[in-house]
Amino acid sequence: MRTDLVSEPGNATRPNEDFAGVGLPASRQGGCVIVLDGVTPPDGGTGCLHSVPWFTARLGGALTELTVSGGDLTLPEILSRAIRRTADAHADTCDLSHPRTPQATVVLTRWDASTLDYLVLSDSALLVRGPDGTVTPVLDDRLARLPRSALATDALVDANLRNKEGGFFTAAADPGVAVRAVTGTLPRHEVRALAALTDGATRWTEKFREGDWTALFDVVAKEGARSLVERVRELETADREQRAFLGRSKTHDDATVVYAEL
Repeated sequence: MRTDLVSEPGNATRPNEDFAGVGLPASRQGGCVIVLDGVTPPDGGTGCLHSVPWFTARLGGALTELTVSGGDLTLPEILSRAIRRTADAHADTCDLSHPRTPQATVVLTRWDASTLDYLVLSDSALLVRGPDGTVTPVLDDRLARLPRSALATDALVDANLRNKEGGFFTAAADPGVAVRAVTGTLPRHEVRALAALTDGATRWTEKFREGDWTALFDVVAKEGARSLVERVRELETADREQRAFLGRSKTHDDATVVYAEL
């Protein structure tokens, strides 16, 4: 297996809120890829004493351990246990019911000699390339399908949509959210390579419209994960003033890409 991993903060003066990991079980029979995108909260508090990087590090660590060692568990079970473990670590000191308690999007994949399982929660992306070169995106598009008017303010989102029926879901403090994820299983022989990306990296396709998912995958496979991030940074800088593509989004976002040839 060959892997390529890049994770870069959007702002060098702030901690990177993403998490990325590649795991190989001791048997060498398969592996896993884990990507989390920590959700940056607005000003005004989260009810938690801890930072988003604190949360993503612990959730990512729990997911890595459980995915590598828990071969008898499904990916939703693994995510549920990891959320519970992380919540237990600060339940006594923090208000985990706050809508902005630290949280993250999730991409989780695990494979062995026969199958590849995947799980996607919220707006990070998993791209899978088959033997014929076809690239298939695995997306949780609930947030993208919401009307812009419903997302006009943070208060509206938190009151009506965030981790609510009819809205969208992230990994926060409720283990039950794991059943909301997009999941599936593919025959191992149908997967030649995969890429897991946070939305700071998928901007190349989703926000700047530089190419489709196949073109994005080709950049990563041929030029490397860092090349994609550098391309995104150039586009962000060029649009900093006019904001024709960025709109109200932050100019630079944390960007993570993990590529694996199986």
